Amino acid sequence: MKFIDYASKPPTRAFNPPQTQHLQNYRRVYAKSESRVEKPKNEKTALASYLSTYKKLGAKHVVVKARDNETTFGLKVRNEDVAAFCKKQGSRFVGFAGVDPHKGMTAVRELETAVRELGLRGLNLQCFELKLAINDKRMYPLYAKCVELDIPVNIHCGINFSTASLMDYGRPAYLDEVMQHFPELRVCASPPGWPWIEELIGVAWRHPNVHIGVVAVRPKLLTLEDSGYRPLLAYGSKILQDRILTGTSFPMQPLEQAYAEFEALPLPDGVKRKWMYENAARFLGL
Repeated sequence: MKFIDYASKPPTRAFNPPQTQHLQNYRRVYAKSESRVEKPKNEKTALASYLSTYKKLGAKHVVVKARDNETTFGLKVRNEDVAAFCKKQGSRFVGFAGVDPHKGMTAVRELETAVRELGLRGLNLQCFELKLAINDKRMYPLYAKCVELDIPVNIHCGINFSTASLMDYGRPAYLDEVMQHFPELRVCASPPGWPWIEELIGVAWRHPNVHIGVVAVRPKLLTLEDSGYRPLLAYGSKILQDRILTGTSFPMQPLEQAYAEFEALPLPDGVKRKWMYENAARFLGL
């Protein structure tokens, strides 16, 4: 089945700058998951394996994202590097920009440059790294610019594992207020809001431009009774079947494993096609 991977991080230095202390707890939480990912000896070999696996799996598109958290944590994945990677690798890769809302109008101008001049196709905001809630008014100029540029925005939603930040920044209920002010804004809330998944489902039910990204979670957890993720199957197979996107979150899990687990989900074939390809294609404007 053809698919779009909505969340992937290429194994290159540009996408993997030295991690700052605020992400130390992520290494503890995800150590076991990432240990299952084969680690080639050098970047060239790692990248070749990464690209060939996507080709083997038949991925139509892969979304890769910049990040700009300079003000809070000094971490940045540059828009220019993301754009250069996408240009070099061809149309399979779709890039999202990252800008720092703390920089005010400078961030707004950087976003416009990233889209109009660099060819990036969306905006990525990791709220917990920005130490800003989803509805913080410092985000609003960027939301307005996304509407003006007709690009989607990816917003980190749900738990984060940084003990240098707060879980509350990713609370889905804050997105409800944003959508009342910006009903035209195309949003993907990802990861899918745990431990507030039903809250996020409610926000998406209320607002037709809110999508849910099943990323940074093993797909098989959606089938487990006590995982907290089962409501995604219940609502995602019916009223929200047109608004679920899927991503491997490589290198958090092996590409082949994530793809196989998405394909194995107990969904009708038509719904599965929407989850794995059609919804993302429409959301991204491809």
